[in-house]
Amino acid sequence: MVQKNINIKNKKAKFEYEFIDTFVTGIVLAGTEIKSVREGKASITQSFCEFNERGELFVINMQIDEYSHASHFNHKPKAERKLLMNKRELTKLRKEVTTSGFTIVPINLFINDRGLAKLKIALAKGKKLYDKRETLKDRDNQRDLSRIKKSFNN
Repeated sequence: MVQKNINIKNKKAKFEYEFIDTFVTGIVLAGTEIKSVREGKASITQSFCEFNERGELFVINMQIDEYSHASHFNHKPKAERKLLMNKRELTKLRKEVTTSGFTIVPINLFINDRGLAKLKIALAKGKKLYDKRETLKDRDNQRDLSRIKKSFNN
């Protein structure tokens, strides 16, 4: 069975946040959820991560559409889903979030070579409006430079 490459990105996160550190985590999914992810029917654009009372990390507001071939035993599209990490990493993240005011945002949802769903998350700091303008200006300058280089090469 040939498996197509699933790579669902959160493009808005790079514009809204400045990444401090990144982690790759496992994610607890039900049977219909993983089948839906393998079809590419998931979205992480509006999602964020939060700790519960017991110190477990959950991704909230992650959209996984209902599996098309399932019966009445289907999952909820916007349920909270638990993330799997080492205890050391969890305590480090929790300390950073509570003391420094950072947030944890999902960057990338993918299926690894063993067929397991993984979520790449980042410890991030929100950008101010002038930082966003700076990002846009840099992107425009890069685009102009690549156009000039292309015109000289032809």
